[in-house]
Amino acid sequence: MNGRKTTGDILVFLGLAVAISCIFYALILTGGGGRTGGRLYTTGLMWSPAVAALLTIRIRKLDLASIGWGWGEHKWNLTAYLLPLGYAAVAYLAIWTLGFGTFADDATVAKLAEGMGWKDAGHWTALIGYVLVMSTVAIVNGVSTGLGEEIGWRGFLAPRMVSQLGFTPAVLVVGLIWTAWHGPLILFGSYNQGTPMWVTIPCFTVLVLSISVISTWLRLRSGSVWPSAILHGSHNLFVQAVFTPITGAKGNMTPYAVGEFGVFVPAVLAIVAIYFWTRRGELETGAKA
Repeated sequence: MNGRKTTGDILVFLGLAVAISCIFYALILTGGGGRTGGRLYTTGLMWSPAVAALLTIRIRKLDLASIGWGWGEHKWNLTAYLLPLGYAAVAYLAIWTLGFGTFADDATVAKLAEGMGWKDAGHWTALIGYVLVMSTVAIVNGVSTGLGEEIGWRGFLAPRMVSQLGFTPAVLVVGLIWTAWHGPLILFGSYNQGTPMWVTIPCFTVLVLSISVISTWLRLRSGSVWPSAILHGSHNLFVQAVFTPITGAKGNMTPYAVGEFGVFVPAVLAIVAIYFWTRRGELETGAKA
């Protein structure tokens, strides 16, 4: 890639991503549209990077195929689906074992069963049914919304950043941009767990930087944006919709332990990210730094 032209492509993309995202930040943070509108606006926000990427490709006359639309080898997509299940399971097993939360207590499962319309289901029937539905049907919704972000961050931005900076600096820069992009919702919205910002922001930053390493590695190794989209959807599914909801509160420390803003998931993710970083030599020469 031509260095000066690539820098221009990146700057155009970032400018468009900020401009389009600001529309949805305003709609979300002002509470417009109520609950239904809020969901739609959140989807719009998650697709803002994709729209910015596609507009940049059109404006700058770039190759649309550079996004990495091909499905690629099945093993990378399967890896992307199973990884969040693995690191979330390890993190939450530690949470339950160390007493920072309870595993699927009666009150927690009853609430899940009611939400699914299964009021008369038994404890284990409701729990297993909930996990199965979330792990299969819900992944479709998770990938469809996560794809919007991944077309922008990993399909368009990450490969160009890697070509300019090398793998390690690029994943850190993209990760910090991605973290900052979530900032308005964390600082001024409801995308947090109510813990102090001195806990919330460092934990979330470690989490996003770690995912940036893993997702960019998968994007470059597979040549496809789909593993990144599946990883994104699977992470949101297992962390936000499976393990956190089945974990009951146990004292005031539970919010500091669970979810994306607690300590355990980012800590385990950081270890996984280091493992993928050590395998950066498997990528093309320009991505090894």
